[in-house]
Amino acid sequence: MTLAPEHRRVLPLADHKPGRSAMTCLYRCGNACAHPAPNESENEYFGDIVAGAVAARLSRRGLLRLSALGAGAVAAGGVLSGVGTELAAAATPAAPRTPKGALTFTPVAPNTADAVTIPSGYKSSVVIRWGEPVLPGAPAFDVKKQTAAAQAQQFGYNNDYVAVIPLDRHGERALLVVNHEYTNEELMFPGVKSVADTTAEHKKIAMAAHGLSVVELERVGDTGQYRPVKKGKRYNRRLTASSKFLLTGPAAGSDLLKTKADPTGTVVLGTLNNCAGGLTPWGTVLSGEENFNQYFVGGNGAPAAEQPALKRYGIDITAAVPSGNRRWDLVDERFDLSKHPHEANRFGWIVELDPFDKNSIPRKRTALGRFKHEGGGPTISNDGHAVVYLGDDERFDYIYKFVSDKKVRRGDTKHNMTLLDSGTLYVGKFSGDSPAAEIDGTGKLPADGAFDGTGTWIPLVRGNESLVEGFTVEQVLINTRLAADKVGATKMDRPEDIERNPVDGKVYVALTNNSNRGATGAAPADEANPRNSNRHGHILTISEKHNDAAAESFTWALPIVCGDPKDASTYFAGYDKTKVSPISCPDNVAFDKAGNLWISTDGNALGSNDGLFATPVSGSEAGHVKQFLTVPKGAETCGPFITPDQKSVFIAVQHPGELEGATLDTPKSVWPDGQYARPAVVVTWRPKGDQRIGS
Repeated sequence: MTLAPEHRRVLPLADHKPGRSAMTCLYRCGNACAHPAPNESENEYFGDIVAGAVAARLSRRGLLRLSALGAGAVAAGGVLSGVGTELAAAATPAAPRTPKGALTFTPVAPNTADAVTIPSGYKSSVVIRWGEPVLPGAPAFDVKKQTAAAQAQQFGYNNDYVAVIPLDRHGERALLVVNHEYTNEELMFPGVKSVADTTAEHKKIAMAAHGLSVVELERVGDTGQYRPVKKGKRYNRRLTASSKFLLTGPAAGSDLLKTKADPTGTVVLGTLNNCAGGLTPWGTVLSGEENFNQYFVGGNGAPAAEQPALKRYGIDITAAVPSGNRRWDLVDERFDLSKHPHEANRFGWIVELDPFDKNSIPRKRTALGRFKHEGGGPTISNDGHAVVYLGDDERFDYIYKFVSDKKVRRGDTKHNMTLLDSGTLYVGKFSGDSPAAEIDGTGKLPADGAFDGTGTWIPLVRGNESLVEGFTVEQVLINTRLAADKVGATKMDRPEDIERNPVDGKVYVALTNNSNRGATGAAPADEANPRNSNRHGHILTISEKHNDAAAESFTWALPIVCGDPKDASTYFAGYDKTKVSPISCPDNVAFDKAGNLWISTDGNALGSNDGLFATPVSGSEAGHVKQFLTVPKGAETCGPFITPDQKSVFIAVQHPGELEGATLDTPKSVWPDGQYARPAVVVTWRPKGDQRIGS
């Protein structure tokens, strides 16, 4: 049975980065690690001074039980959150009896196989690949006959964020919403050995391969397997680097956002480098624009007064054409900042998409600030305000939070679609509780046995009032990094995905790595970033006052310091490290209904493929990290998304075969079809009865 819209539920479910190939560094982030970190502020360091178990059922039209908001939701064992992770509790085995929600799967061993490797007793399949038809009438994919017109109707490249939104009570139909972050031209086109070999049509195809896809799915029988609906006409959609987007909120219409093509400063063509995202409690999808800086040329020809801000966002202001640039300016001159200096300011936002209305125009919400958004983790405060946690994925950049002025209203779509246009934008400041001398950069625990401390959320903007001296509201929101520099925010080790746990109400932050921590002239180790040359990253938790997402103060801790368990600098919540799976470079996080933490990785610096991991966060098993799957050679694990019935876990296998020297003609991965590499979304499930993922 398909529900009427008003009854739909959003149910959750060179010198380059360690473990990452030079090709990834070039195309993913424009060789960010090969350049000085854009943050040159002298903010103080510590040495000097997280959806799910939703207490309400959610609807495309709003919340069906808004009364569940508040601290009582957490006290009852859940916190109302829109991150898209409401999950059925894991089954309790009859014998021997194990704790509810226990993770009993046998870990997958680290490997370098060109395959998705899963635990014994599980099955997996590809849901959809790059180039497969999305829109009705789209042509079948032919790698030798690609066109931009065809790609704009087909599944895009390098799938990243994954959301699966049920269309009925039992999840027989669902909407798959996926970000397409960037392109690998060598791996896409025959005869291309570098981006310099690409033709004008290749560039247009690449532009069409960016953006987002919305694809209607159906369950295969009574299993956890899903496949695309053959004629998905109602919902299926492709958004590209040329689609129409609207700028909304306090900065919309700013002179800094106006261009010759858009003198209003409110209409943007395209979305770029979309990384992670989140599901809101009112049924929309958030998508974060990340490494947008690498798409532009002509930074050296931009007005001198605007170059410092461009530099702070990683845009090259010394060369007319940065090395390795895709040269989209040759087919669309708006990517030349010497001619259109404000075009870059129109990227780096959180995009909000209504996946149920394929005719709707997505919004870029300026009230949430502009930086390299990994994603947006939505939830609701105790008194009903929308809250979004935000990470700026750059070495030594910051953690942010947005709290809406308005409250969520049950069933009021028109109202709820304005929530992210006005509110308070905060940046985080973290203080350790141990003497500076005890944080020596080796990862050794301080005398109190934990890396932890307190923190505050520093307000930058409240509604239409700037709280940063010398900055207007528009300047704070468009050049958010500069405003955060000025108020003394804490420099972090690449904050990426940030989500709120459905059970304990804590906010979990994936800090991927920072090999420059402690380097000459760079910030030294501090209690929240306790290792110099941090190649493997860590997990940070934020516990806000009164367990309220709108609070302005918090405590924090590091339950997991990643790496090889044999390395003395690692920490796994005090768990026996001889039983822990090696884990490196946490990227995205998710939770099941039991509150278990699931972590996907990007850039494993331990010599094996990236993967998906899970661990309890409380009780005697807290810190028992177990590897659930690995992805093929050269790939990154994106997602994950666990379906509401916990029968299925979706991941995106991004950039398989992205290794030095690889091309489409001479691939270093042939996953998934044995010919050449194709990014794809994969679903894994247990084939027997109603057994749950993880059990």
